[in-house]
Amino acid sequence: MSEKKTPFYEKHKEYGAKIVPFAGYSMPIQYSGIIDEHKTVRNNVGVFDVSHMGEFIVKGPDAEKFIYKVVTNDITTLKPGKAQYNAMCYPDGGIVDDLIVYKFEDHYMLVVNASNIEKDFAWLEKNIEDEDLDLENKSDQTGLLAVQGPRALDTLQKLTDVDLEDISFYNFVEGELAGHEMIISRTGYTGEKGFELYHDPSVSEDLWDKIFEAGQEYNIKPAGLGARDTLRMEMKYALYGNDIDKTTNPLEAGLSWITKLDKDDFIGQETLKKIKEEGVVRKSVIFELKERGIPRHDQTILKNGEEVGIVTSGTQSPTLEKGIGIGYVKKEYSSSGTEIEIQSRRKSLTAEIKKPPLVDSSPV
Repeated sequence: MSEKKTPFYEKHKEYGAKIVPFAGYSMPIQYSGIIDEHKTVRNNVGVFDVSHMGEFIVKGPDAEKFIYKVVTNDITTLKPGKAQYNAMCYPDGGIVDDLIVYKFEDHYMLVVNASNIEKDFAWLEKNIEDEDLDLENKSDQTGLLAVQGPRALDTLQKLTDVDLEDISFYNFVEGELAGHEMIISRTGYTGEKGFELYHDPSVSEDLWDKIFEAGQEYNIKPAGLGARDTLRMEMKYALYGNDIDKTTNPLEAGLSWITKLDKDDFIGQETLKKIKEEGVVRKSVIFELKERGIPRHDQTILKNGEEVGIVTSGTQSPTLEKGIGIGYVKKEYSSSGTEIEIQSRRKSLTAEIKKPPLVDSSPV
């Protein structure tokens, strides 16, 4: 089966992207190079095509009741114009997916990971019982562009009368930008100030052109999946399939803050309450190497030669110019400042567990 193309595919080719298959789509992994794109986002403004993400619309009298049941966070606190980071769990506490819930006046939008669209939609359908609601997969009818970096607001403000400074982190508005109606959301996956623009795919190319024209004075550049990965790792943002999946639970993954165990009832709650009472066995941590090398997914983490964990994500940090990684270690070795070793192919590399994020950032 051939990969799907996002509405920005021709733009990626025009801008010289290296295209790779990802989550069923043909996606740009890099343009000018991962390090250059990473630094552009940290210092100026970069643009990511994230149209491969999934968008589900939930509406009807029981929409809130249904979402409340399937997610770990408390969506009853949301007012229209607010978004909330969230997770869905299986009854055994394993993570179905992490997602963002958007509350509108008359419906909700769930934004899920590209690789999980079909699985997530099937999971939601399976868990509709007697609720009166409509569930619709709008992923193919939604274009999504992430404009990220300290100059993101300056760039986009040229294209809209909406006061972007008024949109606080994890809030959104429906308004006109670049002459097109869209959802302007103060969210992102980089740790920098930025916006995500949900729009009709028919206007995607025009939107791209106008944003790049507006950002020219700020040295705007397109950025691919490679830089998206290095940026999120410096922040210790979880990637589904690497750092979280059906074998991990939100309490050990550092997602307790979005897991409201005192809610009335949600899928996985009883198991998670039991895990909390007994105490997690392992914890997700971020670490820096103290010598040259790059940690990689599935490498063993050691303490004094004893196996104590596993690396789930690793890279060379373009900001710090050293190897960094995310992994799970036994709880007793999870404190910031703890020295560990990463078992590479040839030798053990010394590393130190750090408090996230590893870089200064200002998403708010």
